[in-house]
Formats: sequence, structure tokens, C-alpha cells
Amino acid sequence: MTDVFISYSHQDRDVARRYAEALQAAGLAVWWDDHLRSGEAFDEKIEAALRAAKAVVVLWSKTSVASRWVRAEATLADRNKTLVPVMIEPCERPIMFELTHTSELGHWDGGPTDKAWLGFLGDVKRLAMREPAPAPVEAAHSLAEKPGKRGERPSLALMPFANRSGLPEDEVFAIGMVEDLIDALSQGVNVRVLASSATARFRTGMIPDLAEVGRQLGVRYVLEGNLRRIASNLRVTAQLVEAATSAVLWTQKFERPLSELGSLQEDLVLEVAAHLDAQVQHLEMARALKKPTDLTAWEAVTRSISTFRSVGSDSVSQGLDEARRAVAIAPDYGLAHAMVAVQTALEYWLFSPEDPNIEREIRGHIDRALALDTDNAVVLGFVAQALNFISQPLQALQRAERAIRLSPSYGYAHFVAALACGLLNRLQESLDHLDADSRTAPGSNLEFGNHLFRAYAHVRASDWNAAIAAFDRSLALNPDLSFGYLIKATILGRHGPTVGALDLLAQARRAEPEITLAHWEIRLGRIFANSENLQPLQKSLGRLWDEAEPGA
Repeated sequence: MTDVFISYSHQDRDVARRYAEALQAAGLAVWWDDHLRSGEAFDEKIEAALRAAKAVVVLWSKTSVASRWVRAEATLADRNKTLVPVMIEPCERPIMFELTHTSELGHWDGGPTDKAWLGFLGDVKRLAMREPAPAPVEAAHSLAEKPGKRGERPSLALMPFANRSGLPEDEVFAIGMVEDLIDALSQGVNVRVLASSATARFRTGMIPDLAEVGRQLGVRYVLEGNLRRIASNLRVTAQLVEAATSAVLWTQKFERPLSELGSLQEDLVLEVAAHLDAQVQHLEMARALKKPTDLTAWEAVTRSISTFRSVGSDSVSQGLDEARRAVAIAPDYGLAHAMVAVQTALEYWLFSPEDPNIEREIRGHIDRALALDTDNAVVLGFVAQALNFISQPLQALQRAERAIRLSPSYGYAHFVAALACGLLNRLQESLDHLDADSRTAPGSNLEFGNHLFRAYAHVRASDWNAAIAAFDRSLALNPDLSFGYLIKATILGRHGPTVGALDLLAQARRAEPEITLAHWEIRLGRIFANSENLQPLQKSLGRLWDEAEPGA
């Protein structure tokens, strides 16, 4: 077993070498990779070495604190109680590690008798020389054989892109395109992406059948692609394939003018990655919904997420049931607790009067989720939305912004931040987050919600025409969206009941026949809290309801 794993930024390679050599001279077996660094790829070899090490030395520097991979390695080491951090230059450590004892060795030049070095070396040896903890009894059984396993995100391998143009400069672009796509997708949350080193051998050799590739690499999906010149454009074609069956699940073409390629290359990469990430999410939802029994906790969470497509009482109840099933399968799964929090909070927001007991229950799941998985962007996104739903938009925005910092391509975090900003009357920020959501999650199952939240912002800004247009786009994507009909009705009825307003109210009530006027008023009050337009909308709703049911 490896005694010491060294985690560092690529720019600190010379310092890392100094530490590796000094630790080896002290009789410790050291694993560090001075060729493939975690700032570039977090492949299976690195992860296996990280998990096997008795002590993980993290070299904090100005560059390593900004590396999501060094942070990930430090977080895993912290969970495994193998973390031995050291400051190699003055810098601001990540928040979660500020209270962790950290040696200060910015001055150390490699001298073996330096007092601070000897203290640090003692810390490393105490971990490296300890006996490994006994494995729990159930570890002798494969979790893969048990229906109660947690499960994980689907995995994806990007095969080397083919250069159909045959030009050397396009070969360089094809290689760079795959590297950039891996980097962009690794910032998302819907799929686990293999490092390019895992598929590099296929660049010059014959690619076996994709079923064999899937078995060799342990992935569910494979992305193939090619590029070629079409007149004055460069066209990139990508297709997503299910490895086990070789079935093509999705394909799309992307083009950029050759004259503008240098400036638009990043846009092209982000566009491909955004479409692919959203497509994998759709596929995983369909996969989970087809599976009647023997679910993993991940699949139960995915089924819960799929209910966001509708916001009726039946779908909300179903989503909460699936979230609770995930917690029952894996009680120590942070994402499952986050999903219970957001589904309970959604039900509360839509249907319940103020109830401190329900809010305490939601807070309990929020705290549990964060305690179990502090740095998971998905957990933070759902926690933030739960906070929105219990009228804590400032806390929600803080959590959503942290999720965005951890995973800039996570569209749902922007979606949640948009609602928080709207509730705080920070309307331009709300619209900016919705624009970011559209860019990072095109075709999302919550696209209708993007337009709905735009409409909310426009209502707060008294831009009635823009609000109606946004409601229309939202309703076109989700014709069963009762609240969209209702608010549009209240806008049209502000100056007195009209036939159009009454028709919209009737559509809203047909979509949710069990909802009473009191329920609608609760929703209006929560969505437009602190808005000067709340009272006019409530009055409009009351007049429309009286007109529809005289004397009620």
C-alpha cells in the first residue's frame, strides 16, 4: 500500500518533487505523478492511488486552491481522515479547510533538519504508519449485488475525434476539442467523464466494437465525433452511443466560420458540452422511469427530479415519495436528503400555510445533506431551492452561487439563483442567471420554468407585456402549468374581469381542480413577497374568483 499521496497543482511540480524526494528519503513510499497531474485529468489511476494512500499531503498554493481537482482530492482525503495539508506559499485556503491544522512551510528549501519540516514529517508518519481501519462486515459483499446500493452518475468516454479534412492543423484541433470537451463536461453534474488518457490508445489504433469499449472502460455511454471543412466553415459532428447496444441515442452538428474559429472555439466547445449534458440527463430520467423495482438511490433521485416537469399535487407527492425512497435505500446519501428537502419544501410552498414544524423538518434535511456532502454542487443546488421555498432567498442565493463556483456549467444552480434574485427584487441579476441557465442547460426539462421565472421578474418590474410573453412561452412548453394561466389571468384582470381573464382562470382550475382560492393566494403571496404588485394581483384574483362563482 502507498504510504503517501501528494496532491498539488501542475504549476508547483518542482516543489512537489522536493517533497516527494524528502519523504522517500525518510523511508516512506510516495505516489505522485509528475506527468499526468490532477489539474489536467482525474483518471482512475490517480483516484485509486488517492484512496489507497494512508496519508495525503496537499500542497496549498495560490494555484492549487483554485484547482477543483486539488480541492476534490483534499475533500476525499479529509473524509478518509488521511489529510495532511501544508502551505507552500501564502494563500487563502478553501473555506472548508480553514480550520484544519496546516503546516507553514513556505520557507522550506528541502533541508532535512528544519524544525517545521520535522514537525510536518512527524504528522505524515503518524498517519502513514498506522494500521488500516478494519473493513466493515458488509464490505465483504459486493454492493453491486444488492438492490439497496447508492448508485452513481452515468459514465461517459469521449473517443478521439476523427479528422475528416486530413489537414494537420485540423488534427491538432480535433485533439484539443476532445480535451476541452472533457474539461467542460467535468464541470457539469449529470455525467462522470473519463480522462483522455483512458481513450488515447484509440487515437492511432483500430477501435473495437463499442460494447467492448464499454466493458473495457466501464462506461455506459460513448461519444464519437468528427470534424471537417465545409466551404468556409468548420463542421463538428457528435453522436452519443449506448455502449452496450451501440444504439445511437443523439446526434447533432455544430458549425463555425473558419475565419472566426479562434475567437469562437470556446463557444463551440461549451455548446457541444451543454447539449450533451442535458441529453444525458433526459436519457437517465427515461432509464430510471422504465425501471419498476430494484432501484439504486441515484435512480430514485433521478425519478424524483423527473417530477419537476409538472407542479401539480400528484407530481409533487410522487417526487417526495421517490426522494424518501432514496433516503431509505442510502440513509447517508447527501443528495437524497437534499432531494427530500426540496420536494418537501416545494409541497409546502405550493399548498401549505405557514407551519414552523414543516420548516424545521426541511431544515433538518438541509443540514443533513450539507453535513454529508458539503462540496457537491448538485446538493447545494437542491438545498438552495429548498431555502427559496421556505422564504430564505438570501441564504438560497449564497448556496446557489457556491454551487456555480464549484461547477460553472451547472445550469440548475443558475435557475435557482434566478428565483432567489427575483424574490430579493434583484431583477436584472435574475434575468442574467436565467440567460446563463439557457446557455448551460439547453433543452432542459425545466426550460418552461426558465420562462416562468422570467415572467415573475417582469411582473415585479411592472413590465406587463414582457411578463405575458414569457408566460406564453412557458405555457407553450408546459400546457398543464396551472399557475402560469392564473397569473396571466390576474394580469389581464387588474382593471376588472374580462372574458380572456376568466377563461384563463378556468384553465388554471381545470389543471388543478382541488386547489382553492386560499391556496392560490398563498402561492401569490410567496412568489411576489416584497413586491409592490402583490396587492393589485391579489385584488384582481379575488374579483375574478367572485365573477366566476358569484356569492362564493
